[in-house]
Amino acid sequence: MGSIAAATMVIRSVARDYLPPEFQDYLYLNLRSFINKFSTHLTMVFYESEGFNDNEIYNAAQLYLSARITPDIHRLKVSKIPHQKDVAIEMETNEEFIDTFNGVKLYWSTVSKKTPVREYSNDGDGNYSVRSDLRSLELTFHGDHKDMVLNDYLPHIIKHVEKIKREKKNLKLFTVNMSNLYSSKRSTWTSVNLDHPANFATLAMDTGIKEKVMKDLDRFVERREYYRKVGKAWKRGYLLYGPPGTGKSSLIAAMANYLNFDIYDLELTDVKSNSELRTLLVATANRSILVVEGIDCSEELHDRVAVEAAQMMKKKDDSQKNKPLKRVTLSGFLNFVDGLWSSCGDERIIIFTTNHKDKLDPALLRPGRMDVHIHMSYCTPCGFRLLASNYLGITQHDLYDQIEDLIVKINVTPAEVAEQLLKDDDPDIVLEGLVKFFDVKKVENEEEIAKVEMNKKRIEIEEEKIRKKGEKESNGQI
Repeated sequence: MGSIAAATMVIRSVARDYLPPEFQDYLYLNLRSFINKFSTHLTMVFYESEGFNDNEIYNAAQLYLSARITPDIHRLKVSKIPHQKDVAIEMETNEEFIDTFNGVKLYWSTVSKKTPVREYSNDGDGNYSVRSDLRSLELTFHGDHKDMVLNDYLPHIIKHVEKIKREKKNLKLFTVNMSNLYSSKRSTWTSVNLDHPANFATLAMDTGIKEKVMKDLDRFVERREYYRKVGKAWKRGYLLYGPPGTGKSSLIAAMANYLNFDIYDLELTDVKSNSELRTLLVATANRSILVVEGIDCSEELHDRVAVEAAQMMKKKDDSQKNKPLKRVTLSGFLNFVDGLWSSCGDERIIIFTTNHKDKLDPALLRPGRMDVHIHMSYCTPCGFRLLASNYLGITQHDLYDQIEDLIVKINVTPAEVAEQLLKDDDPDIVLEGLVKFFDVKKVENEEEIAKVEMNKKRIEIEEEKIRKKGEKESNGQI
């Protein structure tokens, strides 16, 4: 044995020094082919990347093996990138791991081969990196279990890794980067970590509404096969409407934390055309919440009957008649909400926010587009008690009854109440200040009502003038 080993080393050294590389490869391939004839095992190789694209199976296997590391592995690669919650651990190069699945032993090993220096990009922002090695994972097992590995083991790894990713995921808040909208190398959306603490337990909303929302979300995420069965896109639409400061943003953050979904924040007034809207939609990821804010700010989405009536009474400038205008149209928006383009992705929540529900076109409000309508009302006694518990740590006080009576009579938002509760640590001082705040708010509300009434009368007078003027012009034309 010793003589054979020594002779082999000498032959290998001589071949490496004196034989051409092509001849060395030829000998290696034939030797491996000869040995494989007597082997009952099969080896699958998963390279880190395919061209410029990452190999999803390689990444999934790396994460799967990292979660199953045992004391038998003596060399580990440890890393932590900025904003990452936990330290990442994975097998170092040339280490091996034995996994067991359905009673079958499977042998994993990490391999790294030196290659000529090459450049590649692994993100959508055009950031290029230099790599001089080709990393891969090798999976060796008995050849009789090939079908089991392909049909059961690898899908098991991918499913297991999806669960791990959801548990360790850092939530992201995405905003539109319009300068990259038509760039093939840079992402249309830019992101920051979402570290919003809102959750349903601390949300100052009616308990019944919160339970309704949570049940609806649970039902939605569990019905993948049902949506496929009935032929519907796996999405759910919510409409949050109410005055500013009533907690629409907090509810969205609570839903994201509850589902562990990223948020894509879309300001509709920034989108100039239907094609831009489609581009942005396709670029969003699955398991995400798309928030369309200010939906009432676009005149194209207002009640068409009211808009047409107003346009008939409004005299248009002749110079603008033939000027083309790029904009998001109602039909384009509806196609985005529940048309063909809405099926470009799975497990998505679409949330629309508005301060004026009455301005929206009825076509937008029907089920299938905005499935759940949630009125974000002014602060209620239930909401006040929850806020007081969160901010002051108390559940009862002598002023509670008086404050709750005032809340029923005076419109005040949860944000305004929360701001008052932050002013001091002493509950007595804070609640007394809140009572005084209600007196000020009552006066403000009365002034606001008077102002609205005056504006309403002024608008009615202007509309009457326009109507009479239109009648005179019509009579003159006749």
